[in-house]
Amino acid sequence: MKTVVINPQGITMQDVIAVARENAKVEISSQSLEAMQKTRSIVEDLANSAEPVYGISTGFGALANTAIAPSDRAQLQKSLIRSHAAGVGPVVETEVTRALMMLRLKTLASGRTGARPILAETMAAILNAGITPIVHEYGSLGCSGDLAPLAHCAMVLMGEGRAFGPDGKEEDVPTLLAKAGITAVELREKEGLALINGTDGMLGMLILALDDLAKLTDYSDLITAMTIEGLLGTDQVLRAELHESLRPHPGQAKSAANMFNALLGSEIVKSHRHGDGQVQDAYSLRCAPQVAGAVRDTIDHARVVAQRELQATIDNPVILPSGEISSNGNFHGAPVGYVLDFLAIAATDLASISERRVDRMMDKNRNNGLNAFLAGDAGVDSGLMIAQYTAAGLVSESKRLANPASVDSIPTSAMQEDHVSMGWHAGRKLRKIIDNLRSVLAIELISAGRCLDLRAPLKPAKATSELLAKLRKVVPGVGPDRFLAPEIAAATELLR
Repeated sequence: MKTVVINPQGITMQDVIAVARENAKVEISSQSLEAMQKTRSIVEDLANSAEPVYGISTGFGALANTAIAPSDRAQLQKSLIRSHAAGVGPVVETEVTRALMMLRLKTLASGRTGARPILAETMAAILNAGITPIVHEYGSLGCSGDLAPLAHCAMVLMGEGRAFGPDGKEEDVPTLLAKAGITAVELREKEGLALINGTDGMLGMLILALDDLAKLTDYSDLITAMTIEGLLGTDQVLRAELHESLRPHPGQAKSAANMFNALLGSEIVKSHRHGDGQVQDAYSLRCAPQVAGAVRDTIDHARVVAQRELQATIDNPVILPSGEISSNGNFHGAPVGYVLDFLAIAATDLASISERRVDRMMDKNRNNGLNAFLAGDAGVDSGLMIAQYTAAGLVSESKRLANPASVDSIPTSAMQEDHVSMGWHAGRKLRKIIDNLRSVLAIELISAGRCLDLRAPLKPAKATSELLAKLRKVVPGVGPDRFLAPEIAAATELLR
């Protein structure tokens, strides 16, 4: 099993994915622990001084000007976590919770938050033990950090709250910690704030989304090629000279090359290259590289933002390399929220053009001689008629969800926090849109596969044949009507 080592310099997106999705183990380097101990001494000196410092000797948010007596400062941190663990709604996915914990651990290990090394060591132990705090869907506004989600995680460090064990079943938190040999942490000055003041939830969802969308865009190019083949479309609009120099968007050139190469050697494409009388293909075929390419370029932009965030240390207040402790607004999630919304628009449009290709394959007036709805016996059988309805419903929902969350803001904390990013919500809806996209592409794959079956004895290209062979291991070809839902689920899982 892979081990991810956290250094003061940070971690990579692949490190986050490994911990979130593959249960990779986490180690904290000695350099990180030394950096944490060094800045912790600064916090302790400030805690013992008469100078009011936000988060150490004052309250939080609108209570920032309320002085806290030294005897109450440990209780202040506990109260902060308990009061901020106010989430409601469905439990978020394990991979999201593990990602946000890993990202908060990365920030603690930077040595800029003033937290004790034991805090980072305990969080790493919880991740390594497969203990997952129960985090709810609602509670973060994506500013001042993903407060409620991170507070639910911090509760488990304190030996409180709710969590799932490594078997995925909820169990009493003290029992889970005891089984793993983990001692709950007694929070001290500033540590409660350091555990919750970051954009880790929305960044975690961004990193996971980038991983998903990169794979789905590659699949989309290959499935599109299969559809072009099945509908007797032309490969000539995919030639490199039409993309690389005439309109040099890198994503467009990449998708066009993927589609063109996937069709190399196709007997079906060759069969109608000359004299078929069709001047131009419909936009959903002809403009496929332009749309998929724009998705690719949006992914690349979002990846730059994610990489910058991974290099960031987000806390408030933060300890600078000079030793100065300073308040700041780096916890505002606007940079991440924007690209989450951009990706939602791009992923929705990729699903939208896919659904249009599905609809074209269903229509006997537009599918170049194939059976209506790709049915085995059209009339007696309905074929894939309702699969297209399902794709249309998924796209319609995604269009609704693609409305940006980051343009909204509701003031909080007695108007102290008067502009918030809603980045967490941008991440939540993007995850649903990606799920919808995967299902729509699965329906296009099933449909295109039937088209190729019906074009026999002409043989498809090598690349599309290989994908069709993978599909046929889990989804049968043309025949009498069958229970379609399991077949769509199987194709969706294939794309996962």
